[in-house]
Amino acid sequence: MGRSAPRMRMLGAWLLAALPGSVLAHHSAAMFDQTRTVEVAGKVRLFQWSNPHCYIQLLVRDEKGVEQEWSLEMGAPMYLYNRGWRPSTLKPGDELKVKLSPLHKGGNGGLVVEVRTPDGKPLGRPVQAP
Repeated sequence: MGRSAPRMRMLGAWLLAALPGSVLAHHSAAMFDQTRTVEVAGKVRLFQWSNPHCYIQLLVRDEKGVEQEWSLEMGAPMYLYNRGWRPSTLKPGDELKVKLSPLHKGGNGGLVVEVRTPDGKPLGRPVQAP
């Protein structure tokens, strides 16, 4: 076993070096104010099913009626898939109501907490408490 330990360390170092940069550079949700939520309603411009996070690009009308694009971050595709989402769940033009944790610095973006259709039907399954 004495000779295999250095080989295992070398293999481990090689595997760590071979990991994609996106795995090592994954960011936290610190940019979002998770102590509060806001709700926005609008039309889907684009649903991005991509790693490491999915996004909803939502066109929201402000109080003056001016359309603004919001970038709404979601979990990874694998996480969303387990919650009942699919790449085809949202299409451009779909109307949504979204509850989100806003950006700390303000602006048109946030972390998705809940997505509903205009009639109140939830999209995806909620996370079950243990």
